[in-house]
Order: sequence, then C-alpha cells, then structure tokens
Amino acid sequence: MNILYEDNHLIVCVKEPGVLSQAGSLDMPDMLTKIKAYIKEKYNKPGNVYLGLVHRLDLNVGGVMVFAKTSKAAKRLNEQIRYHSIEKKYLAVVIGALDKNKIYSLENYIIKDTTNKKAIISNKENGKYAKLSFKVIENLVIDKQIYSLIDIDLETGRFHQIRVQLANINHPLYGDNKYGPKTLGYELGLYAYSLSFYHPTKKEKLIFTHYPNEGIFKNYKKILKGN
Repeated sequence: MNILYEDNHLIVCVKEPGVLSQAGSLDMPDMLTKIKAYIKEKYNKPGNVYLGLVHRLDLNVGGVMVFAKTSKAAKRLNEQIRYHSIEKKYLAVVIGALDKNKIYSLENYIIKDTTNKKAIISNKENGKYAKLSFKVIENLVIDKQIYSLIDIDLETGRFHQIRVQLANINHPLYGDNKYGPKTLGYELGLYAYSLSFYHPTKKEKLIFTHYPNEGIFKNYKKILKGN
C-alpha cells in the first residue's frame, strides 16, 4: 500500500484503479478494509479499528485519498467537504482535440438515476449544481485517434460529475462505457492526482500529489514529469 502521509489523526494513501473505496455488493478488495488491517497489524491494536471514510473514488478511478483515524478528525474533515475547503484535482484523458490556449469552465445541474446508476444533465429545478474547470495539457494521436490530457479543478463533488459533464460537451473520458462509446475493458482515463485540505488539529494546509503511470496515462509520462 502506497502511504503518502500518516499521523495519529489521519492517513493519506494512493488507491489503485480496480479497488473499491469501501466494501459494497461486489466481492472485491476495498481501501477501508485494507487500511484497517494495516493499522491493526502495525500498531498491534485489539478489537475493531476505527477508520473514517471522508470521500470516495469510483472503482476504476485511482488516486489520492485521505482517511480519518479518529472521530474528531472525521468530523472536521467532513466539515471541510461540506464547506468546499478540500481541493481535488484530476487528470483525465478525453476523446478528441481541445484548445490548449483556453481555460474551460463547465456548469450544469445533475440528477442521479439510481436505477441505472447514472448521472443525467438536468435543469435548475430538479438538479444539483455542478461546476468544474480545466485546462488542456496536451493533445496526442494514439492508435489513430486524437486524445487530450486535461487538468481538472473539481469545484463540486456530484455523482459521476466529471464523466457526465465531459460527455455533455462531446469529449467523454477514454474507456468510459457508460457515457462514451462502448469499448472493451474496464480502464477509465481519470485519476485523482492532487488533494489538499487543512489538518484537522494543526490547522495547517496539506497538499498531496501523485501522478498516474499506468494504462492510457503511460503515453503522457514525459509530459507529466515535465510538470
């Protein structure tokens, strides 16, 4: 397990794509269970280990996550989520060419279709406000198709927000079978590379960064290192 930071209050680590954030209906490994086992073994803790889930990443999305090791830390980190003090940045590979000289800002209203587990662009009356902005890092031709690597600032955290908003402007994520063209495999061109928040007790701002180096992102390895 790739741990970026750990103290008595929290633990920051990297979730690999294909791992759940927490246990669910799928019989697959999940971060909450893995970290609890790590803490129990490392500190020889008897009984149940407390670990607070502060935020989630989708199954096929990798990247930086923070977990609370105390209820006080969980409460204070959840307050930061509520008041948008936690900043999340994503790297995404999308289908098609985008203008490298432009800053894009997307604002929509989204509803969640619980039956089909899908987000739908809606209207102000029945949807939840969703906003993100992004800049284009590079356009590349891969297997005769143009893809753009983009750097996303996620300003609201709605269900499947990035996926549905990018598909709505006709630039769906690489490998997104739900919102883009049907493809084989489960790889998704989305990675949560940066997470920043205020320490729950020290009040200092912490910033953690981890770049992807697998799958479609391998094509941009030199570019990412240059950043």
